Amino acid sequence: MNQFMDWITQPWPWYVAGPLIGLTVPTLLLVGNKTFGISSSLRHACAICVPAGIPFFTYNWKKEMWNLMFVLGVLIGGFLATQFISNPNEIVIAEQTKADLNAIGISSFSGLMPSDIFTWSNLFTAKGLLFFVIGGFMVGFGTRYAGGCTSGHAIMGISSLQWPSLVATIFFMLGGFLMTHLMMEPLMKLVGF
Repeated sequence: MNQFMDWITQPWPWYVAGPLIGLTVPTLLLVGNKTFGISSSLRHACAICVPAGIPFFTYNWKKEMWNLMFVLGVLIGGFLATQFISNPNEIVIAEQTKADLNAIGISSFSGLMPSDIFTWSNLFTAKGLLFFVIGGFMVGFGTRYAGGCTSGHAIMGISSLQWPSLVATIFFMLGGFLMTHLMMEPLMKLVGF
């Protein structure tokens, strides 16, 4: 049992984890003609909670319950992995990335998240407003505007040879590069980092 736990808590190489994620697509298609994506679950949750009358939320959401169960499984799996089988080693970050993060005031990590930003004490500050509220709105708006999230487009869309998904994924990456290399430092200074 200890060998299994040692094996499962170590980071898996890309050539194992990537194909396992990739096999989700044909499995979902073959088993139930379902498509992979996470952002659509928010629409389903809103359709359940929002009274009828809004055309975007008026559809047979019960047919999509599998998607909500999938997301619930992701949340439970993430919780279990974090609490019981997380890798005890410090996250490995390239030295240049550490230097770049230190230059904008990010020096410590808690798991995968920079603890200088993602703390309860930052939630009701200018940093919290920028990262959680405005950032969350931009991600949600972008996801809806692009017709899906990165997992839906990059994993499902590209693997099923959908041209719009390739375009969306390219622009997701360009947006990430633009934010990281041109906008991150000025924004961090703006909110007091």
